[in-house]
Amino acid sequence: MKLSTASSFQTYQENEENEENSFIGMTGAEIIHEMLKLHNVKHIFGYSGSAILSLMDVIFKNKQIDFIVPRHEQGAGHMAEGYARASGKVGVAIVTSGPGATNIITPLQDAYSDGIPMVVFSGQVPSTSIGSDAFQEADVVGISRSCTKWNCMVKDINELPKRINEAFYIATSGRPGPVLIDLPKDITSSILKKPINEMNVRIPTIKSLTQIRENNINIIERASKLINNAKRPLIYAGAGLLNHPDGPKILNELVEKANIPVTTTLQGLGVYDENKPLALHMLGMHGSVYANLSIQKADVIIALGARFDDRVTGNIEKFAPMAKKAALENRGGIIHFEIMEKNINKVINTTEAITGDVTENLKTMLPMIKRKKRTEWINTINYLKKKYPFSYQKSEPGKPIKPQEVIEELNRQLEEKKNDVIICTGVGQHQMWTAQYYRWKTPHSLISSGGLGTMGFGLPSCIGAKIAKPEKMVIDIDGDSSFSMTLSELASVSQYHIGVKILLLNNHYQGMVKQWQDLFFDERHSGTKMIHPDFVKVAEAMNLKGMRCTDINDLPDKIKEFIETDKPVLLEICVEKDEHVLPMVPTGNGLDEMELGSRSIDKEDIMM
Repeated sequence: MKLSTASSFQTYQENEENEENSFIGMTGAEIIHEMLKLHNVKHIFGYSGSAILSLMDVIFKNKQIDFIVPRHEQGAGHMAEGYARASGKVGVAIVTSGPGATNIITPLQDAYSDGIPMVVFSGQVPSTSIGSDAFQEADVVGISRSCTKWNCMVKDINELPKRINEAFYIATSGRPGPVLIDLPKDITSSILKKPINEMNVRIPTIKSLTQIRENNINIIERASKLINNAKRPLIYAGAGLLNHPDGPKILNELVEKANIPVTTTLQGLGVYDENKPLALHMLGMHGSVYANLSIQKADVIIALGARFDDRVTGNIEKFAPMAKKAALENRGGIIHFEIMEKNINKVINTTEAITGDVTENLKTMLPMIKRKKRTEWINTINYLKKKYPFSYQKSEPGKPIKPQEVIEELNRQLEEKKNDVIICTGVGQHQMWTAQYYRWKTPHSLISSGGLGTMGFGLPSCIGAKIAKPEKMVIDIDGDSSFSMTLSELASVSQYHIGVKILLLNNHYQGMVKQWQDLFFDERHSGTKMIHPDFVKVAEAMNLKGMRCTDINDLPDKIKEFIETDKPVLLEICVEKDEHVLPMVPTGNGLDEMELGSRSIDKEDIMM
């Protein structure tokens, strides 16, 4: 079947009486399948059940879309997230009614928090049974309303093309995010008997970004003047820059032209090459000392596609004092480029707010920016970077390995391969050490759960990323507790021969929670000690190669073998259980009030 697409969309806006006859005689499930093909869907992640069997059967019979079965619907959702993050396309998942749908709520919220485009189709009991407490009935639309950009229940087979078009449009327009379509069983099994308005089959066009820029031109001119006059400007870059193919390129042009240092959010890592001299690496609760001190000293902060999350700002009243002072004196302040108007002034009051696509607005602003050397500011940055690097006590032979050293060794061995490597993580200490000690240089090279902080995210997202990018090396750096939440997905790795690599840091604790217990609860480790199965034997039982490293002297060779293994592999590293993620900004502190362990920040460096 050949259906017209967006190129002729405007023509049919003018004549809404055109009818699409090609769907007549198809079941609802067959119509869904045709619409998925129209939206270029190649892979779907999902778990079957009676309420969704009609759609599953059509996918199976046509064999035009690969269907990957996880071991749990949460796995399907995270696989779809990983697929979307790696490919830049929409991740699609299918689940059955009741518990099938409720099991994917966590991935929906995770995608909503981090702005990941995802379309979920959930089965539902027949329309005539809704409201009767039927077997496996749940109010999925109500349950998912707060964790989706949009959701709906299809109540008429004629609606299907329109609703599917709406779903893909909403998932990808503006700030990306998840949507859900609830499909009563009778809708997918019934047969279409009359034509559909052809307008409902068209893929809608996205609002003109040029118009958005024109509306912002006066604000952009004012913001440019602030940047040009700034003595200590700083760029705070987030994932919004990664949602446009030109984002990293335009950022680099701005940095090189104006000599402005760059710090990034966790989700923004990779948008700017961290090996470059103006890179300040990640900021925030576990960010670099020099990034946190620099943002406190900056007279102009340029926030690009970031939302001032609490993990970034620390105590809001203490955040960016010099920029706030400069704003009062009309010589600086905080400039916020943000696609969602509701995020403007939600956390931090801004001096200038530029709404719309950050990259398109930067393209407009770039010619207005003057070339500057900013020697004094760059010298200050270099001084702080040299004095306060990420640091830790190195591992000793015969003792547990320091987890930071594992990440550093992996980083060293992958340095020449990074353009072809994607790193996924779970959530916990290992996630922060990965952010700190791996040097990010390539866009879309990190896939991690940020806003929601979902343990168990690492392995299934790694599977989704590898399916999206089979030519790349995809590594899940995980912690023992986070990994345990979804380790059953190793069976999916085995079933589909997915060549992922799992680097498992095992300290037998819920490490990040233990760290807080060590620091703030007198080392009372309530509920955080973990006793696990033998992960190597579990991996081998799932037909993966299993490896273990217990001695620092063996680490380089083990990492090398891990990298060079051409089949799915798990390498368990037995790491120090009492190691803390530092720096750390405790709750209520400003970004310049960090805990560094045995070190401290000199007062003159805070005041300079």
